[in-house]
Amino acid sequence: MYIPSLSAIAVTVLLAANTAIQVTEAKIDPLSWDDAYVKAKELVDQMSLEQKVNITTGIGWEGGPCVGNTYAITDPDFPSLCLQDAPLGIRFANDVTSGVSGINAAASFDRKAIYERGVYLGKESRGKGIHVLLGPAMNFMRSPEGGRGWEAGGEDPYLTGVMSSETVLGIQSQGVVATAKHYILNDQELNRKTGSSDVDERTLHEIYLWPFARSIEAGVGSIMCSYNRANGTYACENDYLLNTVLKGELNFKGFVHSDWSATMSTVPSANNGLDMTMPGDITFHSNDSYFGKNLTDAVHDKKVSESRVTDMATRIVATWYKLKQDSDFPETTLDSFHLEDSPEVNVQSDHYKLVREMGAASTVLLKNDGILPLKSLKSVAFIGSDAANNPDGINACDDHGCSNGTLAQGWGSGTARFPYLIDPITGIKSALGKKVSYKQSLDDWDLDAAAKTAKDADVAFVFSNSDSGEEYINVDGNVGDRNNISLWHNGDNLINAVADANKNTVVVIHSVGPVLMPWIDHPNIKAVVWPGLPGQESGNSLADILTGKVNPSGRLPYTIAKKASDYNVKPDPADNVVYNEKLLMGYKWFDSQNITPEFPFGYGLSYTNFTYSDLKVKAKKGHNKSVKVTASISVKNSGSLDGAEVVQAYLSFPENAGEPPKLLRGFEKVFIKKGKKTTVKFVLEATELSIWDTKSSSWVVPTGQFTLHIGASSRDIRQSANFTL
Repeated sequence: MYIPSLSAIAVTVLLAANTAIQVTEAKIDPLSWDDAYVKAKELVDQMSLEQKVNITTGIGWEGGPCVGNTYAITDPDFPSLCLQDAPLGIRFANDVTSGVSGINAAASFDRKAIYERGVYLGKESRGKGIHVLLGPAMNFMRSPEGGRGWEAGGEDPYLTGVMSSETVLGIQSQGVVATAKHYILNDQELNRKTGSSDVDERTLHEIYLWPFARSIEAGVGSIMCSYNRANGTYACENDYLLNTVLKGELNFKGFVHSDWSATMSTVPSANNGLDMTMPGDITFHSNDSYFGKNLTDAVHDKKVSESRVTDMATRIVATWYKLKQDSDFPETTLDSFHLEDSPEVNVQSDHYKLVREMGAASTVLLKNDGILPLKSLKSVAFIGSDAANNPDGINACDDHGCSNGTLAQGWGSGTARFPYLIDPITGIKSALGKKVSYKQSLDDWDLDAAAKTAKDADVAFVFSNSDSGEEYINVDGNVGDRNNISLWHNGDNLINAVADANKNTVVVIHSVGPVLMPWIDHPNIKAVVWPGLPGQESGNSLADILTGKVNPSGRLPYTIAKKASDYNVKPDPADNVVYNEKLLMGYKWFDSQNITPEFPFGYGLSYTNFTYSDLKVKAKKGHNKSVKVTASISVKNSGSLDGAEVVQAYLSFPENAGEPPKLLRGFEKVFIKKGKKTTVKFVLEATELSIWDTKSSSWVVPTGQFTLHIGASSRDIRQSANFTL
């Protein structure tokens, strides 16, 4: 979504104790689509053409309290719907939680935690009277430089599908409509409003549609179509993508709305599957709309059928009924463009606890030569600007569009204001206590000061980061996408200077995605910790890992390469961006080319050890082409500390299937006490075992020998077994 500068907005940060209005929480059991449609038809049948059109049309940018608002109608009555960002928390609002980013949710590899994150997002949205929350995001980190990859789940469709579906279930359990976005092939910020993403049918289905399909299975209420063209046609008027695939093949029952100003026409958009235009005006403040009067006129001119407009309105109303928003839904209490005037409605509750827990659960330990968890220390050095908060204020930059201080989320419309931000220095000092002496050097460019500060400390922590976001903000010449994948703020030189000065150096990286690590083999770097983008509890989550209060269990949701040229995709300036890599995105490319990564997809260390044994696999074909593969494996915590292991299942298809060497097709995070073992089970059915057949335009299970690999990362396979279908 494009948003102009909001520097004129007044900032009021209200902490949890200042609640002015009590917010009640409500867990709902959504209606079935069939029941919702019965109710919707009864209401929509009473509406005039103009009323139906009003339901499909936004009132215009800054025309209401939310980033998007539809027109209300009376006789029959239907409210103005409030649509509001974003995937990690409520944007343009006070008294809300600013939690971990989507990429961290994925890095947790924890279904339950991802679901609970969705639940609190739904609770807070409902508490503010938001009907439609614009998330989760589920576009891919096709290239590591891609600006918005951090909002979603990384490079793998299975993992992104789990992250998406669990988030949808969590949000909608609170009676708030979740939005699957951005549909589709919206994987770079460069030329995103003009370029065409061109992809073949098989790649589209097996990778890019996968998380949307899983979200639809989870009952998602709305889907946001993207700015870009897809195979030459704008996504929001693409008949094949919206009608044939989304509403036909995937049987999506909810409504499709545009990204903000991504509607490009009246007749093609309406006829080809767009159900709602957002924010309503053609361009911000244009006082005209592709829907509204233009859509009404198109019906009168017989260019769009009234039955199509009826379908548009019915889809919107049915979604409203499905989430039971017709009963006891709170009044909208946002004032997005005048925060100083918004009512005091505190919806944070104790959600900070979940943020802290997930921040730790998603922190990836990349290297550890025994220095962690920290033992008795007398002195600690903190080096690097990323160790402390932005001296100008934690919310000093519009939509976090700057890079000053510690990085806890990227920039753009997928952000939320911090109610507070625990920086690493504060969190670590709080955990280690007052008996330890502390020194710091926060100037990334003063290498002499950094080395001097680090020299005599028992442990020297050196912090660096790398940021990205949405293309309407330019940060240090990075227009959304990163210009490269090197560390920002002189990070490589800073790390080397500290490591040269201190034999117990611990590197901490906050990053939107992979970075190059030319210093990784420095003998004095004893640990590398990767917290990603952990949100408001950043320093506390990090301290929980460093001290061993939490045994690390995060895993990389992307591949970190040894050199930039090892990746096969970069943001492409061409008018037509051809997805030539086809199925070979991320680790699949590295596997197919036998390229050794610095750290592979799915990788992450623990403070304990796990051993795998006794893999058993059974395959069974049933009636009506049904198929089921069951597997079990014994996992033992063979180390000295309790901890959680992420057991990953990868599948190699028969050679004639034309698939990459192996695909993630399951994972389970299991907590195991030291010395104990547990049995982890996997079930693979048609969804996991099929490939897209372009001749029949359908999913088919190939025949032949499959191999199931069980391991601790994509490159750490512990046991494998063959089966035949």
